[in-house]
Amino acid sequence: MYSIFRCDCGRVLYGKEGVATRKCPCGKSIKVKDRRIFKKVETAEEASQAVREMQEEIYGEVSFKKASKLPKSRRFQITTKE
Repeated sequence: MYSIFRCDCGRVLYGKEGVATRKCPCGKSIKVKDRRIFKKVETAEEASQAVREMQEEIYGEVSFKKASKLPKSRRFQITTKE
C-alpha cells in the first residue's frame, strides 16, 4: 500500500506504508505520519500515476521543451577556454 501526500514546497510525493520519512527533491525530509494523506493505492505503478495526475491538476500539463525554445535568460551558457 502506498500513500500520496504533498511536501511544503508543493510537490506531490508517494511513500510506502510503514515508512517513517520521505525525502523530497527540494531537500526537505518529510515525516509521512504528520502529513495529510490524499489517496492510498496498492502498487507503485498506481502511486506513480496518481502523483503525475495530481501534479498535472495543480500545475497544468507537463511538457518538455528544447533548449532552443527557452528564453535566453533561462539557457545555460557554455563557455570554453581557448
